[in-house]
Amino acid sequence: MKKTNSVIILVLGMVLIHSCQRDNTFLITETSVGPLTQTTKVSELESTFANDSVVGDEAQINLGISPKKIEVYEKGGKHLLSLKANSDSIPTIENIMVMDPRYVSEKGVGLQSTFKDIQSKYDIKKIVTTLNSIVIFPKQSNLYFTIDKEELPENLRFSTSDIEAVQIPDDAKIKYLMLGWE
Repeated sequence: MKKTNSVIILVLGMVLIHSCQRDNTFLITETSVGPLTQTTKVSELESTFANDSVVGDEAQINLGISPKKIEVYEKGGKHLLSLKANSDSIPTIENIMVMDPRYVSEKGVGLQSTFKDIQSKYDIKKIVTTLNSIVIFPKQSNLYFTIDKEELPENLRFSTSDIEAVQIPDDAKIKYLMLGWE
């Protein structure tokens, strides 16, 4: 009887531990995006995304050159990530554009988030104004977020001057979520 109780407790403990483990398939951290890590080599992308399709410049691949731009799609065709490789002798990924809203940062911010979500989860280091968008750089993070100027009040949409955080509506949606590794 004692042995049976010990086995039941052991099995229940294993089930509890397994159920508490976080699914990292679509998790963005400072050093990873899903299964992709900061040290993943371009040559390892096919095995890293074994269940998905990795697409690069076929001409470069045929010449044995690692493509500079790479896209990752689910087998069903959904665009997951756009990757930019560095030009090191053993190329790794230097920049990632997240295309799928299932990817979210450790702090819960993703493509379905708003400026209010960014502001409540991250301290903002700077906001850069471009012709068609604003780019938000959080402090102590490799992430950055782009918001289309169409999300801003009309008087700011065509402005080229600096835009402050207080001028951005809380409900402004994120257009692009990117991660840059050096």
